[in-house]
Amino acid sequence: MGAKNKVIAGDYNGKQISQTFGTLMLSTGLFSSIQLDKSTIDSYEVMDESHSKSATSAVGRGLVGGLLLGPVGLLAGLSAKSKGVHIVAIQFKDGKKSLIEMDEKIYKSLLKKCF
Repeated sequence: MGAKNKVIAGDYNGKQISQTFGTLMLSTGLFSSIQLDKSTIDSYEVMDESHSKSATSAVGRGLVGGLLLGPVGLLAGLSAKSKGVHIVAIQFKDGKKSLIEMDEKIYKSLLKKCF
């Protein structure tokens, strides 16, 4: 099973992520979307097994805390991670926060766009 390429918690929950002509977009409505790059993203943190310790501390700091039901939800999400699936917490410049599940292609594109 591949990644959902969508927001799984927080602001924009359930909204899809897509890539068109090299541009990453978060669909927010029928004809509206947000470009995912360093112009809209303040910071991001990858939530995988190797970062689970920092992710849990991020929950404690409240960076990701508002996105989840608590550390239990985060750990359940981490343990469900499969090869090529990435969970990324994004802090937008407008203050909104999203937890996004994405595949390898979208993930690599996001890293380039935010570099």
